[in-house]
Amino acid sequence: MLPLRAAYAEDPAASRGRKVPEPESRTRTPFARDRDRIIHATAFRRLKEKTQVFVAHEGDHFRTRLTHSLEVAQIARSVATALGLDADLAETIALAHDLGHPPFGHAGEDELERQMAPYGGFDHNVQTFRVVTALERRYPKFDGLNLTWETLEGVVKHNGPVDDRMGDPAWSDVAAFSGEYDLRLGTWASAEAQVAALADDIAYNNHDVDDGVQAGLFHLKELLDVPLIGPILASVYRDFPDLDPQIIRLEAVRRMIGAMIDDVMAETLRRARAADIASPEDVRMMDQALVAFSRERVEELARLRQFLATRMYRHWRVNRTRSQARRILAEMFQLFMEEPDVLPTEWFARLQNSDKAGRARVVCDYIAGMTDRFAIEEHRRLFHLDVWN
Repeated sequence: MLPLRAAYAEDPAASRGRKVPEPESRTRTPFARDRDRIIHATAFRRLKEKTQVFVAHEGDHFRTRLTHSLEVAQIARSVATALGLDADLAETIALAHDLGHPPFGHAGEDELERQMAPYGGFDHNVQTFRVVTALERRYPKFDGLNLTWETLEGVVKHNGPVDDRMGDPAWSDVAAFSGEYDLRLGTWASAEAQVAALADDIAYNNHDVDDGVQAGLFHLKELLDVPLIGPILASVYRDFPDLDPQIIRLEAVRRMIGAMIDDVMAETLRRARAADIASPEDVRMMDQALVAFSRERVEELARLRQFLATRMYRHWRVNRTRSQARRILAEMFQLFMEEPDVLPTEWFARLQNSDKAGRARVVCDYIAGMTDRFAIEEHRRLFHLDVWN
């Protein structure tokens, strides 16, 4: 039986609406409609060939930004349902959270930050916001997706208040938008947005373990001494001593996801009771997050991330790919800045009458929207004469 609706759940019937007013859907709540717009967005489809850790062409079974986003959405919807929150809103924010990631994962993000430093900076969270408010062009009456206030708030603030970021040039688009359509940047976001943020943590910690073992970067038994995953893995070995190692890995990951979800739910309910949270507004005005891991779990996750950073994220094979990715993006960025007329016609048109900073932003938007595969092919078309043959 599903839990009762929590008093602090967002009510789609009480949504603050959209910046550009639209007639309501006859068949969907406003949050479900937001979800569908995200799924149909070009930027969402491109996630299928954007790096999570391994470049998308390196293997068919490694996570991409798309499969990661789907896993996050599944966890977010399950947790939101169990807590009596609006599952559509949690799922929507989860599906949207990585739309602004450039090709090649964090290597691509780091390189665009470096290239854009003189021109207003780059932040993938802001880029996600720009995708859903401006860069997607699908509708006759507005640019972007014209999402509800609650979804936009969640996209911007799922990790907490961001008013302290408004002096950062990279966040200028958010500041300008909120100046016209106040997103209350100094408060926490909804409980549903916070669920999406924790679902992201749950998903990537688990699938990075899974992908790291599959890639041969470390052996499953090396995790036995790592907090959280170690005791869970040991319990699987005890329960199934003769099981195929692949199934042991999957069972350990499955149990770890369950343990992390149980911890989030227990800590969230504890905080809600302690603070006597009775409305969505109470959630926004808290002095800390409502949806959170326990202190013990936070410490365990820090140790797990330390292991993954040492054995996976900084592995020489991953570093080599990151190095190649940075060079690809840096060389394309510099070429487009110096010779903007080699940009595709649509993108060249966007930078007409722009100053150098405006040109850089258009170049950045073009590159950030690329998939891994397209970036590799575009770089080859631009820099390798063998394409003439």
